[in-house]
Amino acid sequence: MFDWLANTQLAGGQEFFDCVEVRFKNSRKEYFRNVDKLPLQIGDVVATEAPSGHDVGVVTLTGELVRSQMKKRKIDWEGDLPRVYRKANQHDIDVWQQSRAKETEVQKQSRELAIALGLEMKISDVEFQGDGSKATFYYTAEGRVDFRQLIKDMAKAFSVRIEMRQIGFRQEAARLGGIGSCGRELCCSTWLTDFRSVSTSAARYQQLSLNPQKLAGQCGKLKCCLNFELDTYLDALQDFPRTDTKLHTQRGMATCQKIDIFKRLMWFTYDENPITWHKLSVDSVKEILEINKNGEPIEELEEYAIVTDLSSRKSTSVYDGIELAPVEEDSITRFDTPKRKKNKRNNKKDNKGGQKNAKSAQSNNNNSSKQLKSQSNQGAKKNNNNAEVANEKQAQKPQAKPKNTHYTNGNNKKNPNYKNKQKVNNNDNTPKDENS
Repeated sequence: MFDWLANTQLAGGQEFFDCVEVRFKNSRKEYFRNVDKLPLQIGDVVATEAPSGHDVGVVTLTGELVRSQMKKRKIDWEGDLPRVYRKANQHDIDVWQQSRAKETEVQKQSRELAIALGLEMKISDVEFQGDGSKATFYYTAEGRVDFRQLIKDMAKAFSVRIEMRQIGFRQEAARLGGIGSCGRELCCSTWLTDFRSVSTSAARYQQLSLNPQKLAGQCGKLKCCLNFELDTYLDALQDFPRTDTKLHTQRGMATCQKIDIFKRLMWFTYDENPITWHKLSVDSVKEILEINKNGEPIEELEEYAIVTDLSSRKSTSVYDGIELAPVEEDSITRFDTPKRKKNKRNNKKDNKGGQKNAKSAQSNNNNSSKQLKSQSNQGAKKNNNNAEVANEKQAQKPQAKPKNTHYTNGNNKKNPNYKNKQKVNNNDNTPKDENS
């Protein structure tokens, strides 16, 4: 809690309130008297009086706001209150931190002992005293639990004084803490101290669906926030007719099916035709009830029903004499951007560009084919000219006599056996007979 009176100076002759608020583990807070008038501030670690030994906590509030908190919790500040011994020294802080470090392991072992004894209870939290001489076990259970043997086993296992304290499911959630479905820290672990009972009628009055998964909190019970706005809804419903009222018409009786508290509307259906709903204002329903009191039925509900024109989905509103722009009410896609038109334009541009590219590509292909044809024609002409020149030169040369005609074939080509025969002739070095 923010101390907005911290820098306020008291008038002459007045003294500061001598009680302070000290917070221990989780949300446990207690009030102590500052007998020695120590200069305590918010955040100081102090050693306080306890039933056995001393405890260590953190100062969370000082001054006149402590008086208002004690008055809210109905605590008599003039009676006997435990006192603050001193500001915690280093030895006190070391022992306190060592005791806090053992709490998780002790909780695990205590749960195992409870399961071994077959006790229907859940040990949700363990808190050691600041001097480490005492441990308080917080548990939840549906009924009464006989844990005498459990206390003996835990005292033997942990060698400390044992205290068992039963708490409710909402108090368990307050001690453990957490984040609610709203995204904020749980109310019971921050500021809520009065745990009132919550019933399903609170959800019915607020026109909420009775879904246990949505209405239940982390404690497994109905959310405490269902009571926050309940009084406002009850005040608004006083101006509404009862939901079980029936309207007498010439077509038959009409029964209420639904109400809207914010828009002050009620929906009725004929008993013979429960499918068709007729929307009426609260004033119209009251007028019909006055007519029915005189024993006169109305002709039909359509005379008083509010008809919504579905064709006109745009409506204008006036704020301080200024007419605002029309807003689409029933259109689901009113926030969507029109992408189809842009796509069509882009497609047209793409098609035009594609056609241009196709034409240019076709023209390039035609030009390249023409160039290839012209180059091939020129090459053919050059080859023909070269062939004619070569023939003329060959005709002008004198023809030489063929050598070794018996080694050539008719086409004037070399015989493939020529090399072999030549080798044989070259190797034939036998001397010739002179007489021959």
